[in-house]
Amino acid sequence: MTGMMASKRISLWSGALSVCAIIAIIRPAEADPRAVVELFTSQGCSSCPPADKIIGELAKDPSVIALSMPIDYWDYLGWKDTLADKRFSARQRAYSQMRGDREVYTPQAVINGSVHVVGSDRAGIEGAISDTSKSNGVMSVPVTMSISGKDINVSIAASEGLAASHGEVWICSISKAVPIAIERGENRGHEITYHNVVRNLVKIGDWNGGSGSWTVPLENISRDGVDAAAVYIQDGSRDRPGPMLGAAFTSLH
Repeated sequence: MTGMMASKRISLWSGALSVCAIIAIIRPAEADPRAVVELFTSQGCSSCPPADKIIGELAKDPSVIALSMPIDYWDYLGWKDTLADKRFSARQRAYSQMRGDREVYTPQAVINGSVHVVGSDRAGIEGAISDTSKSNGVMSVPVTMSISGKDINVSIAASEGLAASHGEVWICSISKAVPIAIERGENRGHEITYHNVVRNLVKIGDWNGGSGSWTVPLENISRDGVDAAAVYIQDGSRDRPGPMLGAAFTSLH
């Protein structure tokens, strides 16, 4: 695809509900974010609520795409996480294998696909954002996302000369705020709000250094409670995730 514009229309079934009526306007996503922060968290983890709060604070920063990815491996402790997805547990393990440290825990924040810190360490997260921004190619590929009618349009610019010349493009269905009343387990009796919760992940294409564009029907990512979307391009693959190369975020309503 190098040097040429590839245009694709993605039609993938994801068990989605029909999207609410969308006004036929174009709303561009916030441009040029400096970081993607993924928090691996659990409703059954007593040390996670401070990290969940930090993600809520970061979600207000337009230069950061903050995502909550609830995992399922603490479900045996007495409370089944109502937002957990085994794919997020697998993603967290894949990150640890790529880093070579095998460190998998909650709350764990992964910054720009490269560095992990304790999710409740706000200074550590900010430091990791600063450190990873100095790496070649990290968050350097321009990504734009807009809504037009009942479609999301995704465009990625060509980026010649990057050390990373292959990546995957993924779109996330997001619920911006989900309050959960926890009845059992370590957080019993508490209501916790989870921010920018990823409800579904769909791969929409591959990137090889050239420009590309995709059109994704909103009905393919929408489900009950979904009110935002994020797109990211990441070096490597789903099973071998590398640094984040670019991303964009937009509200759906």
